[in-house]
Amino acid sequence: MEARSALATLTASAPTLASDPLLTLIASIAPPFQTKVVIPKKGSDLSLSIGADGSASVITHRNAILRSLCGLGLHNALDTLGSSPLCFLGGHSASSFAGASPTSAIAMAGISSWMSVADSTRQGTSDDASVLIGQLNDYLSSRSFLVPSSAPTVADLDLYLAIVGKLSGDSLESSVNGFTNTRRWLEQCGATLDELKIVAAKNAVYSKVPAADVSKGLSTKPRPLPLFFYGEEDESVVAAAAAAAATTAVSKAGGAKPVKAAAAPSSAGGGGLSDEQKKAAADKKAAKNAAKAAKKKDNPPKAHGGDGAAAAADEVNISALDIRVGKIIKAWEHESAEKLYCEEIDVGEDKPRHIASGLRPFYKLDEMQNRTVLVLCNLKPMNLVGFPSHGMVLCASNADHTAVEFAVPPEGAKIGERVTFEGYDGEPEAQNKVAKKKIFQTLAPDLKTDENGMVNWKGAKSVTSAGQCKAVNGMANAQVA
Repeated sequence: MEARSALATLTASAPTLASDPLLTLIASIAPPFQTKVVIPKKGSDLSLSIGADGSASVITHRNAILRSLCGLGLHNALDTLGSSPLCFLGGHSASSFAGASPTSAIAMAGISSWMSVADSTRQGTSDDASVLIGQLNDYLSSRSFLVPSSAPTVADLDLYLAIVGKLSGDSLESSVNGFTNTRRWLEQCGATLDELKIVAAKNAVYSKVPAADVSKGLSTKPRPLPLFFYGEEDESVVAAAAAAAATTAVSKAGGAKPVKAAAAPSSAGGGGLSDEQKKAAADKKAAKNAAKAAKKKDNPPKAHGGDGAAAAADEVNISALDIRVGKIIKAWEHESAEKLYCEEIDVGEDKPRHIASGLRPFYKLDEMQNRTVLVLCNLKPMNLVGFPSHGMVLCASNADHTAVEFAVPPEGAKIGERVTFEGYDGEPEAQNKVAKKKIFQTLAPDLKTDENGMVNWKGAKSVTSAGQCKAVNGMANAQVA
């Protein structure tokens, strides 16, 4: 069935769809009356045309195509519960439009960045994927998913498929062993993809997109439910309950009916506590309460003023970031990551810094050379697909990260000088503290351009010796990161 009023036309060759299960799933789930899918039998065609034929805009980069299909390209139909089985962009697409929600804007930028990590993982080795699993375990210790969301986003699913494309079976189990946060995330992403395959199969009545071939991830294992006690139970009662839970879990794993554990022995002859056990438990509880009361008396609560002063001292502002004027001396294409440029950038130090930037979809190589840019310098060094990168080139981007342009200093600004913001005169924090306290992630939602394309933080102007910084082409109300 052809959608005559389609908002978008996706052209993806059969070999392209066969090698990209996420693209296949999203193309299958996209509203059939809004999306026309053209599938050439041969070649490697991949493009998305949005709008009427005469004024259509065409996207050719795979990640941008996926984000557009999940967001503004189809009027957020795949990012709205009720219209879609999953908020593929975490529900952030509409809220981040025109900078309405800084939290959503930074989440959208995060989705773009994590999809670039997925690209790098696909191009890397199984050892690289194994190292990433360990790094994800730390990152996911305080998060359910890669960006703020109630369910996996397109970035979660993309990275999951990249990992299970490199590791499977025993090698995946071995790599995940001991990393409980990553295991939980992998199991959730795998379950979500299973649900999406069911939805895609139902849409097959309208869609001619072939079924997605999704690699198998972890085999989920039955786990006993948590046990709760009041603290007054005898040890034998606790042991009996734990044994019963373990027996139930084993029975479920084997397909048999749960077997009840024998009741704990008791001097009263029944299944409850004896009078002696009850008295011992009551005495123990009374002693614990008395100890708590004594501790509270010896350590009275602090005055509210002290707490407020401590909170004020811990509050960070934009002066914690070391943003400097830099000049790209040399830029070249990363040898294995198709989204990355590698750069040597002069930021006023003894030698240039090596920095990797995901700007190949947005700038030609000759447009990178001898550029004056803004560089965030107090970030810890890290390897990006084997390239040692120390810093970040700041750019302005629109809500769905399909348009990106450099944030630049005014003409005449000195190479290496620090960019400050009106009203904030503090010294930058050490790079280890910036990483540990997630300072950049805290401050980034308020770093953006105004209606004139000038860079501000919470309305405070960026300042150099030559004036205010801006988005190079004047992109207004954009996130800067």
